[in-house]
Amino acid sequence: MKIIELSNLFKNPNEHTEQVTVHGWIKSTRDSGKISFIEINDGSSILNLQIVAKANGTEGYEQTIKMARTGSAIIATGIIKLTEKADGKIELVASIIKILKQAHEDYPLQKKQHSMEFLREIAHLRPRTKTISAIMTVRSKLAYAIHNFFQESGFLWVAAPIITANDAEGAGENFTIHQDPTKPFFDKTASLTVSGQLNAEAYAQAFKKVYTFGPTFRAERSHTNRHASEFWMVEPEIAFIDLTQLQYIIESFIKFITRYVNEHCPEEIKYVSATKPHIIDRINQILTAEFVRVDYATGIELLEKAVKDGYEFEDKDIYFGKDLSSEHERYLCEKVYNAPIFLQNFPKEIKAFYMKQNDETKSYKGTNIRNVSGATVAACDLLVPGVGEIVGGSQREDDYDKLMQRVKELNIDVTSIQWYIDLRKYGYFSSAGFGLGFERMIMYILDVENIRDTIPFPRTNGSLNF
Repeated sequence: MKIIELSNLFKNPNEHTEQVTVHGWIKSTRDSGKISFIEINDGSSILNLQIVAKANGTEGYEQTIKMARTGSAIIATGIIKLTEKADGKIELVASIIKILKQAHEDYPLQKKQHSMEFLREIAHLRPRTKTISAIMTVRSKLAYAIHNFFQESGFLWVAAPIITANDAEGAGENFTIHQDPTKPFFDKTASLTVSGQLNAEAYAQAFKKVYTFGPTFRAERSHTNRHASEFWMVEPEIAFIDLTQLQYIIESFIKFITRYVNEHCPEEIKYVSATKPHIIDRINQILTAEFVRVDYATGIELLEKAVKDGYEFEDKDIYFGKDLSSEHERYLCEKVYNAPIFLQNFPKEIKAFYMKQNDETKSYKGTNIRNVSGATVAACDLLVPGVGEIVGGSQREDDYDKLMQRVKELNIDVTSIQWYIDLRKYGYFSSAGFGLGFERMIMYILDVENIRDTIPFPRTNGSLNF
């Protein structure tokens, strides 16, 4: 007996003119006494298949219809036909139907609308819903697209270590791995990685173009909808390029993976856009817009003018040296430019220690400068309408003395990253790279409101279930 996957039925219904056998899980049932309708899904498609069972024509009718509950696994054999509504959809008129495994009567996913908050409480069952099915399918296709882009572009994939002694961002948000003090496993304090970037830089100095793609961890006690304790990062690193060249790679990358998902997840996008039609315009804008380059200093001037003109920001305290919030980023890319923008050349004091210091201070016409020297670094954030920042990148500091000075200024433990600084002594001419939060890209494409709904089993402050 050959089982036909539902995805194949929906793609090529005319090829299945004889009896077919399908299996899956019941999504809903409707019984009128002598005829019943059962919707099933086998996970191969977001679309459900309707099975028509008749009292006088379907073997196992009495046992199945009386016993089958939502969530149960069944198998059915029958003929594929167009639905009576003649809307192009198909159904299976069953000759045989059998319960493979009965779901318990307290199965929580009945045919009704469930809140996302409720679904997070049953993360082991929520992939059976259409919403989470759509998100996770896009997640899978997006991951494939990411590897596809880099592999086709000649990048080497590097498996960056998950256990590390480095705090790549210098922010002190590591999860420390506690060891027995009487018999320590490692010779120094170990933690879960916050970034694979430093390791990628080492490999870029041998292979020129590399990327890491894996889990990263942040011990932030944050409960916002954009933060998780465990998430995935995409971090390419390329030798012999500067910030401008990096921006062209970022733009090509974002357009490539967005186009791939748009082409390979049509049903999922259609399902989500039924309640969020604006995601179609969002995707099209990414694919067609020319990404704009804007200096941080210019961005500050535009925001100061907006405040002066009466624009209602929640935070109206704008100054050179401010680490902009999402509302400021969105104002620039939505209200001013109406396009994705690269905000670039930030004050060095609000960026990471490894970013290359520009040779000259970028001009700023205002006088409201706080807590910064005025010196800038060759860094950029990609800001997109509807979200704000989704990518952060920079050219790396290649000067040994400047990098060492910056490490000392920030009181970073030199011993744990001396190997990284020493790379500058051995032919490190230049390098640049960026980081994309994988889950935030999913949030952007599908307009998912909470990062917890883009990860199969989310880990956040105060929550470690499943």
